[in-house]
Amino acid sequence: MLGTHSPSCGQRLEGSCWRGSAQPAAQLRQHQHHIPCSAARDTVASEGMAKAGVRQAAAAAMLAWAAVSFQPANAMSLPTPPQTHARPQTEDVTPVWFGNGCFWGRQKDFVDAEKGIGRKGENVSAVVGYAGGPKKAKRVCYYTGLPGSVYEDLGHAEVVQVDLKGNAEASEDQMRRFAETYFSQFRKTPKGMQRLDPQDAGPAYRNVVGIPGGVRSPLFKILEEQNVNKMQLVEGQGNVYQRGKPSEDDKVNVVYIMDSEKMSFHLAESYHQFHNGIGKPFPADYTRSQKQTAKKVGRIYSTGCPDLPF
Repeated sequence: MLGTHSPSCGQRLEGSCWRGSAQPAAQLRQHQHHIPCSAARDTVASEGMAKAGVRQAAAAAMLAWAAVSFQPANAMSLPTPPQTHARPQTEDVTPVWFGNGCFWGRQKDFVDAEKGIGRKGENVSAVVGYAGGPKKAKRVCYYTGLPGSVYEDLGHAEVVQVDLKGNAEASEDQMRRFAETYFSQFRKTPKGMQRLDPQDAGPAYRNVVGIPGGVRSPLFKILEEQNVNKMQLVEGQGNVYQRGKPSEDDKVNVVYIMDSEKMSFHLAESYHQFHNGIGKPFPADYTRSQKQTAKKVGRIYSTGCPDLPF
C-alpha cells in the first residue's frame, strides 16, 4: 500500500493476537473474527514496525466499538443487500481486480492511475472489495461479519476493482496502465518481489489478479508484458483451507491469476472505501468528495455487513 497500511488489515480479533488490556467481549469471541498473528513476525519491514502501534490502537478502537454494538448472532438483524446495483452505462465495461495486501492505500494508487488516463469525478471506478474465493455466501464481510460471511474464511483476498472501458484497443491501453500500477506496488528482496506491507500476512492478503478468462485471457499477455521483474504468474483456483492449511497461501514473488468470470468480486463495507492511509492522510477531495461521488452514482452502497464508524 505504498507505506500506508490499514489498522484493521493484518489484525486478529481473537486468541493470542489480541493486544488490548482485556480479552474481547463474549459476543466477539463467538463470532471468531480473526487477523493473522504474523503481523508481529520478525520479518516485518521497517515501515511496518514503525506503524505497528498505530494499527494496534485502531484495532483496539474497533473492538471497543464492536463490543458495545454487536448482539449475539441469533439476535442480530442485518439488512439484506439489494440484489443488483446497476449503473447506467453508455460504453462497454469490463471489471478487473488487483490485490496485494491491505486494500486501503492500494485504492488510492488506482484512483491516481485512473486520473492519469483522464478519468475524473463520476468516471473514477476504483472500489475495494473481496475476491478470489471459491465458496459462495449470501454476503461477504470483513472480520466483523457473522460466521459464514467472513471473507478470509470464504477464500477471498482484499482487492481493488477497476473498470476497463471502451473498445478492445482502449481496454488494452487501460489494462496496461493498471498492470503497471500493480507491479509498481512490489519491491525487490533477496527472495524476490515482495508487496509493501509484508506484516499483513496470510491468504487474505495474497497477490491476486482477476481478469475475464484468467491465464487464457488476451489481457494476460499485458500482465506478462508489465511483469518486468519476472514474478511468478500462476493460475489460481481460489483458496480453500484443508486441515487448516491454505491451498493458495501468501507467497513472496507469486501472483495468482484468477478468472474473474468464475471468481466474483464482492464490494467491501463503506468505511473501507476511499480510506486514509496509516501515517499518511490522503486529501479530503479523495476521502470525502470522491467517496460522496461514488455513493451518488451507486458505486458504493450498503452491503448488509456491519459498517464501522471510522
